[in-house]
Amino acid sequence: MVVGTCTVDLHLPGALSLKDKRSVMKSLIAHLRQAFNVAAAEIDHQDFPQSARLGLATISNDAGHTHAILESAVRWIETNRPDVMIVDWEIAIL
Repeated sequence: MVVGTCTVDLHLPGALSLKDKRSVMKSLIAHLRQAFNVAAAEIDHQDFPQSARLGLATISNDAGHTHAILESAVRWIETNRPDVMIVDWEIAIL
């Protein structure tokens, strides 16, 4: 069994309040869960309207497949969510 985790640091320039941020993060997390079959949650920076840390996780029997899924999720955010800027991201395979 191979476990892959990914942390993604985000900047949300359009979020002027925590309510704005919650709306953006809720839709982002829902899409990632559905499209990539990953566990996803906001794991840090909950009290800051314009920054967030997103955690993703998946399990597979192949390290390459696990890495590809997580990298595809990050690339999807970059391509399809102009309201969210990726500051940094990191994948760990366990």
